[in-house]
Amino acid sequence: MAGDEWSHAIAHVDADCFYASCELVRRPELRGKPLCVLSSQDACVVAKTYDAKAAGIKTGMTLWEARRCLPEATFLSADFRYYGKLSDQLFAILRRYSPEVEEYSIDEAFLNLGGLSVLRGKPYRHFADALRAVVRQEIGITVSVGISVTRTLAKMASEYNKPDGTTVVAKRRAGDFLQRVGVRDIPGVGANRMALLHKYAIRTAADFANADEGLIRRLLGKSGVELWYELRGTPVYGVSHVSRTPKSVARTASMGTLTGDPGLIRSHLVRHTMRLSRELIGKRLTARRLTVFLTDQMFRRVPWSAELPYATADYFQLIDFVEAALAALYNGRELYRACGVVADGIAPRQESGFDLFQQAEAQREARDVRLLETVHAINRKYGENVVSICAGLKWANRHGAAHATRFAYPMLECQ
Repeated sequence: MAGDEWSHAIAHVDADCFYASCELVRRPELRGKPLCVLSSQDACVVAKTYDAKAAGIKTGMTLWEARRCLPEATFLSADFRYYGKLSDQLFAILRRYSPEVEEYSIDEAFLNLGGLSVLRGKPYRHFADALRAVVRQEIGITVSVGISVTRTLAKMASEYNKPDGTTVVAKRRAGDFLQRVGVRDIPGVGANRMALLHKYAIRTAADFANADEGLIRRLLGKSGVELWYELRGTPVYGVSHVSRTPKSVARTASMGTLTGDPGLIRSHLVRHTMRLSRELIGKRLTARRLTVFLTDQMFRRVPWSAELPYATADYFQLIDFVEAALAALYNGRELYRACGVVADGIAPRQESGFDLFQQAEAQREARDVRLLETVHAINRKYGENVVSICAGLKWANRHGAAHATRFAYPMLECQ
């Protein structure tokens, strides 16, 4: 298939065992040996090589369990600053191949391949293989590439032939590809959704794509229907390549009931703050001002704002101000229906954003961000509530998410 025969092709580039691969770049003597990267404070495994995975080590496994499983493995503390530098190099290479690159996470990206002159008359496979070779040569890590007509198909394709593989799924051959893939491998289909789909004899991705649209809507709602279209080759999600610094970032929601319970309100605010911190860290942004609000039963929004002492994305710093805001806003005689947290003064995160007299704050911020990046990496891979916050358990219990909690964060580190 020549490249210029597809007008809307999308590539998904995914680094293989990224954190572990980064460590092997600066420790080449460890190549060919099982390696695990540990979370902040060396609490659990956040990444591992394929041979460590084959031995039974899983992401999120505690250090002592991993050592018992594979004593001869090498265990290294994570260095997220170093991983970020290699990530920047990876994205710089990808932008040579397409002007439209969406940085989906620290180790994966989507590329819009439509209309690229470099592809004229050339198969997509040649394009992907050349890209993989350049990444391997210049950075020393491997990536897997999937190419298809939608984001979902491209992402599934990159996962299909790991590590260091290329998979191209033409629209006319998508049915054959989906027949070889289980519904659990569809992005956005977790264990609960898989169990539900299995009840209706939907076991492969092809079963999902061939199911009645009305059934998918009834089972999975709007997001399920969007996946249904994507699997059938109709693009729903585009490649967002323009990175603009937002003026503000907000996390707000109704509490689903009128309540005067300060513990429940605090639990909602804790969840909002963690989600806010996660987005800021993921996009390498910081905030300088925070606004917290409560909405009472008469739909009156009462805000409380404060300037932060320095630009930050650190949950532990943000939550101190949220707690102060709740103490100032809460009225025991009122009932509340919604709450939220809004961050302003958004700017790109700077490594040298602290002055000479803030070295203690700089060290604490770096430590906290490493911990939070670990938490978010685990949750991205295994589900939003795999690692959760103790103070958010009331929210989880009310919303049926407590069953997914495996660690009561911030037990890992909170000082």
